[in-house]
Amino acid sequence: MDDLLRVGVITSTHGIAGAVKVYPTTDDVKRFKKLKRCILVNNKEQLELDIVEVKYFKNMVILRFKQFDNINQIEKYKNSELYVTRENAVALEEGEYFICDLIGLEVVDENNNKIGTISDVLQTSANDVYEIDNGNGKKYLFPAIKQVIKKVNLEEGIMTVHVLKGLLDL
Repeated sequence: MDDLLRVGVITSTHGIAGAVKVYPTTDDVKRFKKLKRCILVNNKEQLELDIVEVKYFKNMVILRFKQFDNINQIEKYKNSELYVTRENAVALEEGEYFICDLIGLEVVDENNNKIGTISDVLQTSANDVYEIDNGNGKKYLFPAIKQVIKKVNLEEGIMTVHVLKGLLDL
């Protein structure tokens, strides 16, 4: 399991006082109001930042950090990702999981026959869809609904599914 969870990506600066526009990659955009600290990661460095101001504009979040007070200091961090630690992550309801925890799970049917491993999670308006790679070049799409997903065991790294008719047809 990853210790850091991505919550957004800095897209551009906002004004001259060091604020940035962030494209949120979290299901709960309002979570930024309660967030006090995040971790900026790019290919050169990792910085812990204190959030001092949060605003919302259209589909973006505008953040200002204690560590930066002008555009020149923050401009080099465009396209950097923002993360939170698991302790600062949103609380999950029963049956909810972080996508990063699902990627790589072994998927088996109710008879313990291996189907493959989760290679991606597609987010749709109706429900998430798990892409399962069987290891032989075939990929299956399983809807993340209770009729299909029977059990998720993160400790063992296994998801048990009920294979509805047609799910394994290509």
